[in-house]
Amino acid sequence: MNEDKVKGQWKQLRGKVKARWGKLTDDDLDVAEGNSDYLAGRLQERYGIARDEAKKQLREFERDI
Repeated sequence: MNEDKVKGQWKQLRGKVKARWGKLTDDDLDVAEGNSDYLAGRLQERYGIARDEAKKQLREFERDI
């Protein structure tokens, strides 16, 4: 799924994102609005993972939805 589709369906996907990455706050998700770069930064910060790993997890998530 490309980023434009994610942004278009963001309200529906928020719940799935929150279920997968529970450490993300509602404020994080409000600001992100489907922006994968922002989400990668939040994942990196909240979970203490490398940016490359955060982007990899997001790509896997997008592929699975």
